[in-house]
Amino acid sequence: MPELSFIHTVPFYEITALLVLAALTGFLSLLLRQPMIVSFIAAGILAGPSVLDIVQSHEYIELMAELGIALLLFLVGLKLDVSLVRSLGMVSLATGLGQVLFTAVIGFFIGQLIGLDMVTSLYVAVALTFSSTIIIVKLLSDKKEVDSLHGRIALGFLIVQDIVVVVAMMVLSAFGIKSGDAGQGSVLLQIGSIVLYGMLMVLFVTVFIRYLATPLVDRFARSPELLVTFALGWAAFLASMGDALGFSMELGGLLAGVSLASTPIRESIVSRMASLRDFLLLFFFISLGMNLDLSLLGAQMVPALLFSLFVLVGNPLIVMIIMGLLGYRKRTGFLAGLTVAQISEFSLIFIAMGRDLGHLQPEAIGLVTLVGMITIALSVYMITYSHSLYRLLEPVLGVFEQNMPAREEAEGTGKIEHKRYDIVLFGIGRYGTAVARELEKSGYAILMVDFNPDEVRKWKKRGYDAIYGDASDQEFLAGLPLDGVKWVISAVSQHELGLTHEDPRLVLIDALKTLRFPGRIAVSTQRLKEKEMLKERGADVVFLPFDDAAGEAARRINRDLS
Repeated sequence: MPELSFIHTVPFYEITALLVLAALTGFLSLLLRQPMIVSFIAAGILAGPSVLDIVQSHEYIELMAELGIALLLFLVGLKLDVSLVRSLGMVSLATGLGQVLFTAVIGFFIGQLIGLDMVTSLYVAVALTFSSTIIIVKLLSDKKEVDSLHGRIALGFLIVQDIVVVVAMMVLSAFGIKSGDAGQGSVLLQIGSIVLYGMLMVLFVTVFIRYLATPLVDRFARSPELLVTFALGWAAFLASMGDALGFSMELGGLLAGVSLASTPIRESIVSRMASLRDFLLLFFFISLGMNLDLSLLGAQMVPALLFSLFVLVGNPLIVMIIMGLLGYRKRTGFLAGLTVAQISEFSLIFIAMGRDLGHLQPEAIGLVTLVGMITIALSVYMITYSHSLYRLLEPVLGVFEQNMPAREEAEGTGKIEHKRYDIVLFGIGRYGTAVARELEKSGYAILMVDFNPDEVRKWKKRGYDAIYGDASDQEFLAGLPLDGVKWVISAVSQHELGLTHEDPRLVLIDALKTLRFPGRIAVSTQRLKEKEMLKERGADVVFLPFDDAAGEAARRINRDLS
């Protein structure tokens, strides 16, 4: 073991060493396209007693970890958008609650089969039900799929999961009597006092929301720096109050967020505090890694692999079954199901709460942390290359689709009208809309295609021929009315990872070539270096929106000057 005892002389040196180590492991994760959670836990393992043994001042790390968790729950409370669940209706509730229920039940029986006691099995089973909203939103945003049908459904049932985790933490707070409390009377008295204090705290938050939240935040918002200080102080205050009254700091932080969720500048608070949240959570994940006993990991590896296999395969299957029964196509169910193929940072927080309450042994935290690292690391690639994975597995997924996927038609797909069109245009964003309007002025018949059901419904109400569809879906492309179509134009938003085999423009070009489409193909790009590659792949015309607009502006100015 390297001799690093000089670091222990000053806590500042320890924090510095942790930050440097986290930056190095984070850079490696960036190269591997992994979330920072994995790298920070790895940094904790390296800094822990089993490897470098850097940290001795554990109280400082734990303090920042607790503050990070309180802040995370505070921001969750601010963003708890129940209206999205209502807008998606039955599919969010049915898929979210169904997945949580089936995952918990099956996970519990797996825990029993491998020899875990009932309490540990129950905790681990519940922890397996939560998926990482932060990671999924980031991946869907990178792929420009947040507004797609499967992206919207995934966000809906992730919010249902957030609500479930809040309820689970409330149950832990109410019944989290630490081992060592004597007597049934003492337990009942403590539960009764927690319920009473809970009612008083909810009453306090309700009065605050009704009379103080908006005017108070308006005053603090006059200074951006003061707004951040107030928000952090408010989150810490209610977290401390929750802990003092017998709840958890996590639940107190969540109530702090809920108390400010109705204020007009909640988004400003979220954006300003997100970086601070990420910084403080660094210490929570490092703390988890530090507390892992590598000598015990060998015995936990087989159970961790078994639970990981269940999360990676079982969770998506559960979602696909539920969505198939609700009337969605196999492709939509598959893409949405992949988003639950990992456990969440809340899973780790939930297990840590169980340990702090004396319900779990440290081995349980090590087991769930291993499951988290395995599932998060692998699910990132599964979601990133979801379309290629779907094409590979498509022949065996037919069992998850009804003969008539009526629900998906109700979401905005509609039936394709097989009439003659001059142009099929993918992407009803600002650029695609502008192109369609200019072409319509010339009298061309245009079929507009987009993977955002709201956009499709909006344009249909305006009298346009618009259908829901995805340029990456070869099955959908094969059913398009291409007879007589002179141009197929792609104006879809681009994947931030660049030109890959997952790129919908390449899928579209390849599918049209396979279908022997006799017309011409036009695609747009914002990257000049992609122009020649897209043309070599089969595009007849490649638009560069910004360059084209700049060229037109320059020509107009030149005409005026001349």
